Amino acid sequence: MATSRRLLRTTAAAVFAAATLLISSCSSSGPAAPRPVPSPGSAHDAGDEHSTADGGSSVLAPLPAAIPAKLRPYYDQKLTWHACSVSGFQCATMKVPLDYDKPSAGTDIKLAVARKKATGPGTHLGSLLVNPGGPGGSAIEYLEQYAPQPAAVRARYDMVGLDPRGVGRSTPVECLSDRQMDRFTQTDQTPDSSAEVNKLTSAYRSFAKGCEARSAKLLPHVSTIEAARDMDVLRALLGDKKLTYVGASYGTFLGATYAGLFPTRSGRLVLDGAMDPALDSRTININQTTGFTTAFTAFAADCIKRKDCPLGTKNTADAGRRLSAFFKRLDAHPLPTGEERNLTESLATTGVIAAMYDQGSWPTLRAYLATAQRGNGRGLLALSDSYYERDAEGHYANQMYANPAVNCLDLPPAFTSPNQVQAALPSFRKASPVFGNSFAWAALNCAYWPVKPTGNAHRIEAKGAAPIVVVGTTRDPATPYAWAQGLARQLSGATLLTYVGDGHTAYGRGSDCIDTAINTYLLDGTTPPKNKRCT
Repeated sequence: MATSRRLLRTTAAAVFAAATLLISSCSSSGPAAPRPVPSPGSAHDAGDEHSTADGGSSVLAPLPAAIPAKLRPYYDQKLTWHACSVSGFQCATMKVPLDYDKPSAGTDIKLAVARKKATGPGTHLGSLLVNPGGPGGSAIEYLEQYAPQPAAVRARYDMVGLDPRGVGRSTPVECLSDRQMDRFTQTDQTPDSSAEVNKLTSAYRSFAKGCEARSAKLLPHVSTIEAARDMDVLRALLGDKKLTYVGASYGTFLGATYAGLFPTRSGRLVLDGAMDPALDSRTININQTTGFTTAFTAFAADCIKRKDCPLGTKNTADAGRRLSAFFKRLDAHPLPTGEERNLTESLATTGVIAAMYDQGSWPTLRAYLATAQRGNGRGLLALSDSYYERDAEGHYANQMYANPAVNCLDLPPAFTSPNQVQAALPSFRKASPVFGNSFAWAALNCAYWPVKPTGNAHRIEAKGAAPIVVVGTTRDPATPYAWAQGLARQLSGATLLTYVGDGHTAYGRGSDCIDTAINTYLLDGTTPPKNKRCT
């Protein structure tokens, strides 16, 4: 069950800057960082097509340039590198305060770091930190898988991955047992009766209670602001005066937050598949609903040209109706898969959504839909499992737990009651006749979170930062192109680089135009020409 529209999924086709999908005793203490502050005249540019909870009238304030004395021990620690389990990589552990407001409380947490040293030739340019998105994606696993590319950048930079707090190997958030997670992902996410609504809200409550039971101390301190502060500690420990960074999907929000907090320490930042920090949760959810409709329409347009299209050969609207009818049949009669889990409507929906991230998955989706129509749901279940990072032994990775932990802390919930979802259903159905119901109910998950949100929608201007490159894909399902436009307008001195095409994120996905522009920026600091568009 996809339970938030802010988890942005890594695809195997992405070579360097991919991205990750959706799940959008605890105290309510906030992250130790400046709150967004009112900034007269900082409202959205004319023509901005998004609204926010605060009208875009607050801006993330930078931290003081001087490192506070109470944080100096963290900035002065020494990293001890050792060989990782993956050949060619070095690993280390760093300490950061659990609570930046109380760094001397003896509650430090450990964060995992990995790097692959620059291979040369050419002048060494320092470290390049990467983050694949999520929130909840492991930067270390991503680094170990993709660090061999691109060669020109790898030759000049030490490639570095830091699992953010609560993620992967860095004091991970834990919530459910694998068996409990299996049941959670099968919960009906398109309730048709009050009894089914109660079952869904009960599943959300149980998920939240599981996280509280297993990670109570950590949950109030996994915000994006705190993760950005951790990155600054690592920057110092690596010996870099400024941070060089490539972030994808949610990683763009993390990178932009760093630039907002530490503008004078921000170097070359690439933000690919950008999020717009000025948007509230409800706007994010409905924008993504529209984005996945755009992606499905592109898939359907390709599919109906083929005689064997499992959604017919008439038109895209008819293909959507056929898929909706298929989901409806599964709601009443789940399909066998050859294992103890049947293919439910919720699992099938997740499997289809997973294939929308990269057009390279379209042939697989066509084949699995055809197989399902013949009565075997195993293929779509495999797509769903890949989305949820469930392995062959039935074990779930940490991402689906870290994701809501960060999202529910960063922003107030999109909805606080089932009645609010019911009232919003028409707008979600208009945005997506196929996925609207599912996306609307998924947006309810943070209503039951055990920690109150500490963040709000805000603009990030990062005045004084070096030029930043923001990358947007015109038919990106998970981070709609308008978000990249919005972020580029906010960031002082940002350049928008556009990929005209399908899929989530653009760097390393086959466009020489995109890759050349970003590699040039990373290697010599030259930003792409204004309004540059690539295919």
